[in-house]
Amino acid sequence: MTAPRLRALHRALRIPADYAATRQLRLYRAADPSRLILVGRADDDGQPVRLTPRAAAAWSRMRDAAARDGITLLPLSGFRSVRRQTQNIRRKLAAGQLIADILRYVAAPGFSEHHTGRAIDIGSPDDVSVEEKFGRTAAFRWLRRRALEFGFVMSFPRGNPHGIGYEPWHWCWHR
Repeated sequence: MTAPRLRALHRALRIPADYAATRQLRLYRAADPSRLILVGRADDDGQPVRLTPRAAAAWSRMRDAAARDGITLLPLSGFRSVRRQTQNIRRKLAAGQLIADILRYVAAPGFSEHHTGRAIDIGSPDDVSVEEKFGRTAAFRWLRRRALEFGFVMSFPRGNPHGIGYEPWHWCWHR
């Protein structure tokens, strides 16, 4: 998406013009959907969870290592297009949520790590929600100890400089 089209989209969604600067977020180029690897399906809506080939391989190794330790990691969401990110925001606006509240947990279109195909939202059999309570699960404790070995980093810990709420479920592959 071109910069002028993205700015127009942000205006239409009422996203502040200084969003990127104040949130210290970068613009991401979307991954090529035709090159993504299916790593599972979301439990709540059956949507495919896709990652780039290298991130998918790292996810597979991490999931298998967790399983060997008695932990089940479930993929909840992966690649998300700018269009889908926009639809998510529009759905929340239509439900009466304020854009400032939405942007606490949903990155503006163009600024989501999910666009890269390297970000994955992770759950476990005891918690498939994308809520802070995931941070109290054995799966999260395992991720905190071991995810970096596989190249995954929790993008939005408490007090992150991006103004994004604590997201213990959101991990991004950085190798």
